[in-house]
Amino acid sequence: MIARYSRPAMAGVWSEQRKLERWLEVELAALDAWAEVGRVPEDAARAVRASAQAPTPERVRELEGQTQHDVAAFVDAVAEGLDDRGRWFHFGLTSSDVLDTALSLQVQEAGRLILAGIDRSFAAVVARAEEHRETLTIGRTHGVHAEPTTFGLKLAGWAFELERGRTRVERALEGMRVGKLSGAVGTYSAADPEVERIACERLGLEPAPSSTQILQRDRHAELLAALAVCAASLEKFALELRHLARTEVREVEEPFGKGQKGSSAMPHKRNPVVSERICGLARVVRSAALVGLENVALWHERDISHSSAERVVVPDAFLALDYMLDRLAWLVEGLVVFPERMRRNLESGHYLFFSQRVLLALVESGLPRDEAYRHVQRHAMRAWQEEQDFRELVRADRELHERLDLDELFALEPYTRHVDTVFERLQALVRAKEGEPTYV
Repeated sequence: MIARYSRPAMAGVWSEQRKLERWLEVELAALDAWAEVGRVPEDAARAVRASAQAPTPERVRELEGQTQHDVAAFVDAVAEGLDDRGRWFHFGLTSSDVLDTALSLQVQEAGRLILAGIDRSFAAVVARAEEHRETLTIGRTHGVHAEPTTFGLKLAGWAFELERGRTRVERALEGMRVGKLSGAVGTYSAADPEVERIACERLGLEPAPSSTQILQRDRHAELLAALAVCAASLEKFALELRHLARTEVREVEEPFGKGQKGSSAMPHKRNPVVSERICGLARVVRSAALVGLENVALWHERDISHSSAERVVVPDAFLALDYMLDRLAWLVEGLVVFPERMRRNLESGHYLFFSQRVLLALVESGLPRDEAYRHVQRHAMRAWQEEQDFRELVRADRELHERLDLDELFALEPYTRHVDTVFERLQALVRAKEGEPTYV
């Protein structure tokens, strides 16, 4: 991911230096485990741990120019700082033992940042939802006015969706909280299951119950899919804000900073650029999910067709989603909302949103449903075509007027009558989350 869309903490997780540090953690955990089971002298393990340092990416690249193998180059680079006891470094391991276990460590670290980002976005959405719990706006289906809702209710739905996304990511991260030190093709022929158990425990991972030369990639596919679904939700929210920010609608506006320019040519422009950026980056994360699925099917016990693709898509998916979450939280926290414009837009539809209430009242009065529907539809179409107030057309229809209590039918309160039910559920969710750890 380019620097423009990379935040420092997440970029650090996926830096080349951090990767080599994780490789070293795995190597030393394995060495300590070998010493614990008595296969490697304890003094040798202590000496290696005391002296071993993660090499620089530049040195590994230099050696890889000769070895044409990154892990072999890494092992050689570490060995340069060790005495003869360094022969125990990388003992009994194959490259994928190091690569896959270290990747799991990176994923856990990156996952904590994603969860923190979801939590911040969730908190921002909940706060603005409460603020606009009673702010009337028109609900739209197919882009066309439907019935009134509230802006807070719209945001409450986003909050529940964010929490579902968090649950998916948590579940996928747990699926990736595994390591493997089972050696070539996973038979432990040069390894030891007890060494794997001890090392994984020290690293905060579980030993994979079964592995070939690699961890099976369904785990990685699930992770990338969970990130993609979360990104899709963020895109949905951003797309809604983009629609609401259109000149013809103008119910919301993105924060616009002092000195900001909306266009190099048109000084009047205040475009929803952050929302558009979120939508664009969602495509990047979705593409990573497809790669994850294609990486599941490999030849026999393994090939490395997955490896080159993962080196790109796993970091990029985390980096993009981390950036998207930060921008969504910023966007929601500073979002400019225009309740008066929402009310004007609601009224601009000639009050046609009352059509269902009139229909149901006619049915309750004893009129056959199809006949009632045709009566209401006739007035609705006339209101559209002649730009007349639907309420007045109904009032002028004596046949309908005599059957209905129009003052009650044309009240707005019923549309917000049960909003509190949703917010009670939302507050129950917030209370349930209060006991969860804060990720930093």
